[in-house]
Amino acid sequence: MSATTHLEVLPRSLQAVLVLGLAALLACPFVASDFYTQMVARMMVLAIFAMSLDLLQGVTGLVSLGHAAFFGLAGYALAFLTPQSEAASLWWTLPAAMGASAVAALVIGFFVVRTRGIYFIMVTMAFAQMVFYLFFDNKALGGSDGLYINFKPDARVVDLDDKRVFYFFTLACLLLVYAFLRRLLWSPFGRVLAGIRINEHRMRALGYGTFGYKLAAFTLAGALAGLAGYLWAAQTGYVNPELMGFQMSAHALMMVILGGLGNFAGAALGAFAFEWLLHWFKDLPQIGGFDAGKHWQLWMGLFIVALVTFAPRGLLGLVDRATRGREHRDG
Repeated sequence: MSATTHLEVLPRSLQAVLVLGLAALLACPFVASDFYTQMVARMMVLAIFAMSLDLLQGVTGLVSLGHAAFFGLAGYALAFLTPQSEAASLWWTLPAAMGASAVAALVIGFFVVRTRGIYFIMVTMAFAQMVFYLFFDNKALGGSDGLYINFKPDARVVDLDDKRVFYFFTLACLLLVYAFLRRLLWSPFGRVLAGIRINEHRMRALGYGTFGYKLAAFTLAGALAGLAGYLWAAQTGYVNPELMGFQMSAHALMMVILGGLGNFAGAALGAFAFEWLLHWFKDLPQIGGFDAGKHWQLWMGLFIVALVTFAPRGLLGLVDRATRGREHRDG
């Protein structure tokens, strides 16, 4: 029942939709302008970020409001590791940045996974705010102005300064993370995480050390959020404390809910949809004396509420329902 509820098992119709989406991503740099290519690349980075949160929320049942801390920490790690006059190597800065996020997640997780429910949510947010103000109030760490990254990481074999090359590198990272998480979902480790989400007391009664499993999931999710933060910093060339603020964590949470819990394709779809809706709502025209675009948060909130009410499985569930309905009509 859990696999059906969370769409862990993808129907063939949804698999076909995902293949079409992949084809569109592969074609994008050849048919779209540089502006839209870079925008889609940012969406892919956020898709990795959303999938990392879905490992906690959708699979393990841990709702975090501080996940952006690990996203921002990796971006800052790249900024500190990149010299002012030359590029730093991708092959050691990327593992170092992800490692920094993983260590931070391990330390924070050691305390927060001991809590449950609303207490877990509040403690993760509290730790994230501590990290945010550590960077915001400290001039040595860039302060509120943030830090610039003058060079993209040096990958040797490919030129990441080329926007198209960076786009395909980001796409490769997205596909690798998705494949890894799908494999993890159906591994014994992933099945234990799903069991913890459904009934943690029963898993403990069966002899599983749920604290260790939750801590491992929290640490892994932090490392993957670090990958997304590293790519974001490399693309934009700039980091500031807002990357680890509450708003960024809330956006990731909405992406996961928007796409559909418990399936990493849903989290990725939610990231693309959220960013597209954000740009669309911001571009709404002024109606009389009311600036509709200025109040984009209102429209986004109403959309999320309507989706949760009428499509609790998110956009992926809607696509599944639509494709199943078509199959029944064709049959």
